[in-house]
Amino acid sequence: MAMMPVQGWVDGDFVVNLVPIDSDDAMDVVASKIAYHSVNRRVAAQHTPLRVRFKGHTLPLDATAASAGLEPMDYVEAFYEDQP
Repeated sequence: MAMMPVQGWVDGDFVVNLVPIDSDDAMDVVASKIAYHSVNRRVAAQHTPLRVRFKGHTLPLDATAASAGLEPMDYVEAFYEDQP
């Protein structure tokens, strides 16, 4: 378990935030931590799950930051998943 900062952006926002996450955080937790700084402030909340994209790939919800290969100061994107 190690704290590390990542650069987090929410789809639809114009601000990239420095967000502290834990290496053991699952991607749903990482998405929530990133969204905290944007959703209901500059981005409207939606009733669909938030997902995380890293280097162009959508990460599984059960992946941890460590298992996904996230390192300090990496850039990650949170976005609302489209419902089928």
